[in-house]
Amino acid sequence: MSVELEPRFSVSTVMRRAVRPWISFWGAVAVLGGLACAPPSNSAAADSPAVPPADIVNGSWQHHQVTFNYFGITSLYTCDGLEDQVRQILLHLGARNDAKVYASGCPGPYNAPSRTAWVKADFYTLVPAADAAGSGTVKANWTAVEVTPRRPTYMGDGDCELVQAMKDLIMKNFSLRNVEYRTSCVPYEVSLDAYAVKGQALKAVTPNLNAAKG
Repeated sequence: MSVELEPRFSVSTVMRRAVRPWISFWGAVAVLGGLACAPPSNSAAADSPAVPPADIVNGSWQHHQVTFNYFGITSLYTCDGLEDQVRQILLHLGARNDAKVYASGCPGPYNAPSRTAWVKADFYTLVPAADAAGSGTVKANWTAVEVTPRRPTYMGDGDCELVQAMKDLIMKNFSLRNVEYRTSCVPYEVSLDAYAVKGQALKAVTPNLNAAKG
């Protein structure tokens, strides 16, 4: 299901530090209609079960600095909103809690929504470590992850263009396996379930380890 947005109707204001892109009124109607038809979420499914010892592996933190350009036709973000959304996606996939994201290039007035922005991400992710006694080694496991318009809860159908723009960042800087990375963004349309990133990511077993120094 999709709704075509007339190109002449540009998207409008985003609240400062909003984590969702702004889309046109009719695009929002389409998204909300899809949500109304969706089955209720199961909060228990989001809870991480205890990790069996046999599934625990050794990992070490690897530093990354990545810059990418966001260009949105359907969805606009404020720079603050873009920083928040990108950082949440990085953490969800296993980046360490000290991840930093900077967005620039949004037009005036301050923090106005923009079709384009440069995004710089400075973060650490886990890579398999052969030496369990090595400096900075942490316990990790391959964890099922997904990024879709319904999961995590801060994602939405309007984030398709952002997920598309982040593909190289995600695929080249995270330890992933059995990955499905699908985007089918259509300009001036908000399509339901237009993207999905699913697979397994190497994540620290103890969340607090994400704050360790690397």
